[in-house]
Amino acid sequence: MAQNAANAIISDLRDRIQHLEGTVARAKTVLPFGVREIDGRLPGGGLAYGAIHEFAGGGAGAINGAATALFVAGIAARTKGKVVWCLARPDLFAPALAQVGLHPDRVIYVEAIKEEFVLESCEEALRFGGLGAVVAETVRLPMVTSRRLQLAAEGSGTIGLVIRRWRRPTEAGDFGHPTASASRWRISVLPSEPLPVPGIGRAQWLAELIRIKAGESADFVIGACDGQGRISISSDAADGSDKTRRSVHTG
Repeated sequence: MAQNAANAIISDLRDRIQHLEGTVARAKTVLPFGVREIDGRLPGGGLAYGAIHEFAGGGAGAINGAATALFVAGIAARTKGKVVWCLARPDLFAPALAQVGLHPDRVIYVEAIKEEFVLESCEEALRFGGLGAVVAETVRLPMVTSRRLQLAAEGSGTIGLVIRRWRRPTEAGDFGHPTASASRWRISVLPSEPLPVPGIGRAQWLAELIRIKAGESADFVIGACDGQGRISISSDAADGSDKTRRSVHTG
């Protein structure tokens, strides 16, 4: 018993030292989706920890933007530890996040009065380390700022998830500008999966992997996140009627 207690104390001290050094998450390299068709396209078999990943809706519409937030929440839900969510617009619907596995007791909301402060808060949270994920909602992501976020993520090993939100259609073009992000995704809403009886099937999204470092672009028709944040290749795609394909977009 005494030996077990001593080992527990030593383990706790090691965890504290790793946290202070910002290396608590470095043992993890990638966060897989658990979907062979998607993970097979990602270097290492998943989204890289210690990196920034960008997400945007397919257009300026609120519906695609909401789907993007749920897609990101599902990713964050599959990490371990607290999630810091930085935003300037107080319109995030926490019960919807809980439905995809990201429960309120795991989320620390940072509400800023300016978008610039959102990105500053995101950087601070990434540098802190020891978090499951850091999410930031922003319209613009300049190259210099994205590089700062990337370096902060690399230093702590935390995964950073940046949601690009447009206030007007003209701002959507900013998504084409280069950034230091490791991957760039676009999420669009599709008709729900058909059912053999009257009703509404599982929501479907088009997930476009527009850019990935050391990898190729691709499109995926997926089933929306379930209660554990997991997605799936839709039944239409699985039976060959809508196959995964290379994207026409380049990063």
